[in-house]
Amino acid sequence: MSARIYGPAPPDDAVGTLELVDEARRKEALREARALQTAIFNSVNFSSIATDANGVIQIFNVGAERMLGYTAAEVINQITPADISDPQEVIARAQALCVELGTPITPGFDALVFKASRGIEDIYELTYIRKDGSRFPAVVSVTALRDAQDAIIGYLLIGTDNTARKQVEEERKKLDQRLRDQQFYTRSLIESNIDALMTTDPSGIITDVNKQMEALTDCTRDELIGAPFKNYFTDPERAEAAIKLVLSEKKVTNYELTARARGGKQTVVSYNATTFYDRDRTLQGVFAAARDVTERNRLDQALQEKNIELENARSVAEQANLAKSDFLSSMSHELRSPLNAILGFAQLMESDPQPPTPSQKESIGQILDAGWHLLNLINEILDLAAIESGTVSLSGESVALEEVMLECRAMMEPLAHQRGITMTFPRFDTPHFVSSDRTRLKQILINLLSNAIKYNSPQGTVAVDVDYTVSAPDRTRISIKDTGAGLPSEKVAQLFQPFNRLGQEAAGEEGTGIGLVVTRRLVELMGGAIGVDSTVGVGSVFWIELIPAAAPQFVDEGGEPPESRQQVPSGARLRTLLCVEDNPANLRLVEELIARRPDLRLLTAANGNLGIDLARASQPELILMDVNLPDISGIEVLKTLREDPLTAHIPIVALSANAMPRDIAKGLEAGFFRYLTKPIKVPEFMDTLRIALELADQRSAEAGRVFPLPDARVIVRVPRSTGLRILVAEDHPVNQEVVRQILQRLGHHVEVVADGRAALAALQQPGQAPFDLVLMDVQMPVMGGLETTAAIRDAERASGMHLPIVALTAHAMPGDRERYLEAGMDGYVTKPIDGVELTRIISQLVPASAAQESVPAAAVSGASVAAGEPAFDERFIRARLGDNPQLFADLVRLFLDDYPARMRAMRRAINTGDGGALHEAAHALRGAAANFAAAPVVDAARRLEYQGKTGKLDESAATYAVLTREMRRLRRALGDASHPRRPSAHTKRERKAAR
Repeated sequence: MSARIYGPAPPDDAVGTLELVDEARRKEALREARALQTAIFNSVNFSSIATDANGVIQIFNVGAERMLGYTAAEVINQITPADISDPQEVIARAQALCVELGTPITPGFDALVFKASRGIEDIYELTYIRKDGSRFPAVVSVTALRDAQDAIIGYLLIGTDNTARKQVEEERKKLDQRLRDQQFYTRSLIESNIDALMTTDPSGIITDVNKQMEALTDCTRDELIGAPFKNYFTDPERAEAAIKLVLSEKKVTNYELTARARGGKQTVVSYNATTFYDRDRTLQGVFAAARDVTERNRLDQALQEKNIELENARSVAEQANLAKSDFLSSMSHELRSPLNAILGFAQLMESDPQPPTPSQKESIGQILDAGWHLLNLINEILDLAAIESGTVSLSGESVALEEVMLECRAMMEPLAHQRGITMTFPRFDTPHFVSSDRTRLKQILINLLSNAIKYNSPQGTVAVDVDYTVSAPDRTRISIKDTGAGLPSEKVAQLFQPFNRLGQEAAGEEGTGIGLVVTRRLVELMGGAIGVDSTVGVGSVFWIELIPAAAPQFVDEGGEPPESRQQVPSGARLRTLLCVEDNPANLRLVEELIARRPDLRLLTAANGNLGIDLARASQPELILMDVNLPDISGIEVLKTLREDPLTAHIPIVALSANAMPRDIAKGLEAGFFRYLTKPIKVPEFMDTLRIALELADQRSAEAGRVFPLPDARVIVRVPRSTGLRILVAEDHPVNQEVVRQILQRLGHHVEVVADGRAALAALQQPGQAPFDLVLMDVQMPVMGGLETTAAIRDAERASGMHLPIVALTAHAMPGDRERYLEAGMDGYVTKPIDGVELTRIISQLVPASAAQESVPAAAVSGASVAAGEPAFDERFIRARLGDNPQLFADLVRLFLDDYPARMRAMRRAINTGDGGALHEAAHALRGAAANFAAAPVVDAARRLEYQGKTGKLDESAATYAVLTREMRRLRRALGDASHPRRPSAHTKRERKAAR
């Protein structure tokens, strides 16, 4: 019991005072409570809605107004809270409560307060509908309001806006779903990988694996997780070392291990691994992939075996190809050696001072025809072998069809005329160009034209046509139509088979059966196609399709204006530039550029051998050299000129369509001063001219050379071509006699030995005059030609002398010439020996003699036509044609038939002021006259050509008068020189060679 303290009672006035204080405190507390209630009730952060017992709203606070958009006046005594709630949710709540409480509940306000009315705490989510119809989620707490007798007098619904929480929940749901998706995606990647994947901690304990790892080890995921990585490999130490290597190097690739499954199965795997980290860059462990490489290793082994097999096959193929080359070379040698005797003695008998009888002459002609035919067969076989072996070099450049066809027409018309065949060629209104090798294109067309003439009907026709649209817009078709017997389809299918002449050998027509095969290969190498359409009794149409090309042109990259012409001081030295180029279209471009330099005189040569002759004769300051030439390559010309003291100082610039980096490097390595590629870039071209000419001036000044003035005649020493002392090293008695007689008829003194050792002895014989030249057979007994040449060159190193040595051999395979030149030889002549070719080689290699008379060079002077100058160089053109009188007469006839039309065209152009037409006609005449080295006509035509190009026609009439006078003189001179002569067997041979 608690103790009670008793004391005296307080006085009455004190009691009253205490009561007053207590009353004041109660009122203050009541006031504060009401203020707090008012503040809570009027809070804008939650809605307070009070209703009567029937649910009609009696109180609607400020928070409710802000949330729902109603004013208190609009709802008090007007509606129930159910009216501002989502009706579907109210219905759903009623149904849910019915199930929960097992009693029927009417949807409406009762559903909102049913639990509260029974004293059950009720907080639920509900969607309120604002006055403007918008909705927001709310959390509602419902309390029943009761009086003193515990009777319900109303309800209080306190609600808070649940929008922000809902948004957070939705975001959390999305993030949770994204995380689950990411985890599923990551796991899917891991499980779908074809490799066995695993992760380990830094100590090598497995922390996770995929299904492939389970299959590799035949263990479950639970069994693997927590186990050491190394336990599942045949070499645990190597496996553990792999983990350590990853940890130190950060990654490992292609580390080979052998996995071992529970049942003992072993699998070779390629182990690739890397370290992985958490977001704080703390090392978590190693991620590894093990790929089954059993099949790969098996394939690698099979591939290695296949490579060895292919390498063996390639070696066998190379040996077979080498054997084929050796066979062809041997065949060529074995056939050419007796052919040399047959053709050599037949030619000697034909040209014997005591002429043979008519029957003997006929027999000799048949021997020569058969011999040249056999030689042509050998050459075609070698040509086909070179094409099939891929050693043929083709120059892909723009070639003018009109020019090529004119040349082919000139070559084939004599044969057509002889057989009574009429030939027609297309007229080109505009120039048309194709991408091809010019020399090979001529070979193709001549082959097809020759066949069309040979296998035609008597008095038949051959029609050449060019079509640009017959097959495709990116192809140009050249067709050659004849009126022969035609071919049935079964023979057309056999046309391009080697040595298959389709029975024509019985008809008496000469042929090899290889020409069309070579033609087809060449067309295909140019990216073209060939075909034939033939009808029995009507004739055949052979066609080729080539890729069209733009006209050759130079690129003026912001350099000097196209018509600019440099001013040269009066009396300035005229310098000579030699251009060795076989494509007339390309040559015209060079001429246009050189025309900008009045101080330069341009000489041209259409092949390498002529270029060598002109270089030695005219001593130009600069040489422009095409690399792909019809006879020998520009690189071979370069080597020849470099080895000749007369021309070694001249800068030589390559000008080629071969523009691959390896081509340029090869050209510069060979010794070209510069290597320019087509199309010509004007600034680069002119700058190269300037630098090269400066170098030429410097070299000439150092050597003390004297330069000619513009109108001076160039005087050079002519190489000796007769009276030479020549040593012939040849083991075959017949060949010895053939060479001896050919050289003696050329006026040389000849000594013959049978082997290389005897040749060395003859060269070292005391008391004898030195030899000027050695003709050296390559294959000889005792000591061969290459070994002998090496011995001679070794002996010359001490003396500083150089004896020209010419390879004399029956070998004619690709690469033979380069091999002999590399061995130290200076030239190359194949058997059967051609006297014209042998003379040319000798004149190139034997230096000029100071005791000989100096004569004017064949170069065109820079001055105007000199009085009394020969109309043309007969010796030059006859030598160029191999002293073939009939061919010379045919060329003269073609020229004399063609030039009147050119002259008329020039006269019309001058009268009408058409500079373009004048330029074209003068250019055509100049090119034709240049074939005869007709310097006066060439000079006058060149001036007319320039006047037409520049439009300066005021002097054209006077120049045309000079040209007319010189053409009359040339016509008379050509007529006098071309008296008809009976064609010899040699002439027939030339025609066959042309075919």
